[in-house]
Amino acid sequence: MTDRVLVTGFSGFIGANISKLLLDKGYNIRGAVRNLDKANSVVDTLSAMGCDTSGIELVEVELGSDVGWSDAVKDCRYIQHIASPLPNDPPTDREALVPEARAGAQRVLEHGYSAGVEKIVMTSSIAAMTGRPHKEKIVMLNESSWSDPEWKYMTSYPISKTRAEISAWAYTEAQGLKSKLTTVCPGLVFGPDIFGNAGASLGLLKSLMIGNLAYLPKVGIPLIDVRDCASIHVSAMTSEQAGGRRLLATGETLWFKDIAKILRNEFKELKKIPKNEMPNFLFKAIAMFDDRVKILVQDLGKFYDTDMVYVNNMTKVIPRPAKQAIIEGAYSLIANGSVRIR
Repeated sequence: MTDRVLVTGFSGFIGANISKLLLDKGYNIRGAVRNLDKANSVVDTLSAMGCDTSGIELVEVELGSDVGWSDAVKDCRYIQHIASPLPNDPPTDREALVPEARAGAQRVLEHGYSAGVEKIVMTSSIAAMTGRPHKEKIVMLNESSWSDPEWKYMTSYPISKTRAEISAWAYTEAQGLKSKLTTVCPGLVFGPDIFGNAGASLGLLKSLMIGNLAYLPKVGIPLIDVRDCASIHVSAMTSEQAGGRRLLATGETLWFKDIAKILRNEFKELKKIPKNEMPNFLFKAIAMFDDRVKILVQDLGKFYDTDMVYVNNMTKVIPRPAKQAIIEGAYSLIANGSVRIR
């Protein structure tokens, strides 16, 4: 009998790429989604890519409701839990996303372990590691790095990811199931938008390419290609070493100015890509009135490096160069019409 994997967030940027890898490895997939139309589009794309999609089953569930989860986890050997609330416009209420993110994780864990699932891989975020006061200019992140959700510079999305992951680890430890959980904390996720679903992930590249940012924040952020991020998730699923561990999913760290430079060199026709960094004091002033950039205030002047050696050894995944992830992601934006080259 072929092993079945429940993939929550099946129709999302990371979830769809994880699903492709699982199909390539011969797994059956049960895709948990909110919208069947969007999910069917992913299935069609997978089929067009040559994947055998006969082993895909789709189910509609909500992170905020118990309805359907018992059936969703039934007969699954593994779970990839990627789904998490991420609205286009971040709410001003710091805790607004927490109930759905935390309750969704709890539902997946409780129903999954009750059904006998062997391993759950849960997508967290580097945002659950970086949000804390008194940081040095160069910050080395590892699996013991945690954000402080009470810190004043934390915003709704990183707070929700932090509280959801803390809750997940507390539950598994209380149940004596820690070895059956692995969390993955990706950095900025770029790479090709094969499934046409990378909106938020490639939003930064789009903003740079069309000139929405006149100046660049002085921030150094770790990046990863979505294909490498997916590979880390899938490898962690069957790795005994990864049980009970937090895995970073990052490649190179680049300053925003370096990302912009790569885009300018590749797309000389785009004249609005910014060149200059914004003074920190001015960026902070803007952030007082714009929650979309407020999340970066805590990172101004900071360069985040990551200890990925243990992840590379466990998963055998060596992330591709950041430049490749940036350029292929940018070409996807041009191909789907989000950015126009004139």
